Amino acid sequence: MLGFFLLGFIQLASAQDFAACRDQFYRGSTPELEKTALKRASYPLCFNGFAVLYSGVSYTPLWSAEYLTPQRLKQAKTLNRKNDFHEEERVPDRYRSYLSDYARSGYDRGHMSPNGDMATRAQQHDSFSLANMVPQSPKNNQEVWRNLEEATRALVSKQQKSAYVVTGPAFLSGELKQVGRVLVPTHVYKMVYFPDLGIASAYFAPNNESGEVNVVSVQELEETVGINLVPEMPARIKVKRIMLPLNAQQAGKSIQSWANGTSTGHTKSSDDAGTSYDGYSNHGSAGHSTSHKNSEHSWISAIIDMIKQQLLDLLASLLRGKG
Repeated sequence: MLGFFLLGFIQLASAQDFAACRDQFYRGSTPELEKTALKRASYPLCFNGFAVLYSGVSYTPLWSAEYLTPQRLKQAKTLNRKNDFHEEERVPDRYRSYLSDYARSGYDRGHMSPNGDMATRAQQHDSFSLANMVPQSPKNNQEVWRNLEEATRALVSKQQKSAYVVTGPAFLSGELKQVGRVLVPTHVYKMVYFPDLGIASAYFAPNNESGEVNVVSVQELEETVGINLVPEMPARIKVKRIMLPLNAQQAGKSIQSWANGTSTGHTKSSDDAGTSYDGYSNHGSAGHSTSHKNSEHSWISAIIDMIKQQLLDLLASLLRGKG
């Protein structure tokens, strides 16, 4: 029973810690899990420069959120990379992913909030926590995802406009692979939102060696993964797809299309990171659908729900043990 209360305190501490990361979310509103199963054994974790909802079921983040500003990315360019992969000690042992899970697995330890976005050594260190990692196919991580991370930074830097970014895995198969006890996602996604421009879309890629990536609307992505990624984003922005670049070199073309009101949607890429675009004209203005008070209520309710679910799961486990 002591363990029951201790876990409750751990969850409460994590919840309080998560509140300190509200600046990483648009209007302070955290993503909302729409599938009950995703809430089990989940841990909200606040890091330097980003926030994570970690799952003790998949042993990966469910999402990793960050607020990218031009100033932050300018400072990030001054830091050289220092690999510092480490286990996340704030997660209890039974739910924690380990370095040994990834050893000789054939999969990379793939950042969700990337090292290249980090402006300080503290942020960089935190980005190497395994709570911010998923098993990624080498080509997906080292080529496709690296290009998309660079493209996202280029959009922020070239426009001098800040963006909210949410990145995470998707588990869309009934039979998932594992490395150690860590589930291997079937897909990975990255949602990019520019509130000042009133535009948003998302990258969605299979976690394999195909080199493929699609650009989808935020609404399409949310329906696929079962997470309301940006609760405060106006619906008219969520339903539209805009042209997102597949690498940093294409960023200028995307920005020009937005300015001309000719941005288009669904994009696919293979090994050559082709630039064929199809879809429809897409532009709009920023807006807010709910008040700041509702936003605050949203993240508080989400944290309370996580705590309640975790405590109920632990109580059921204790009762089964006694039986």
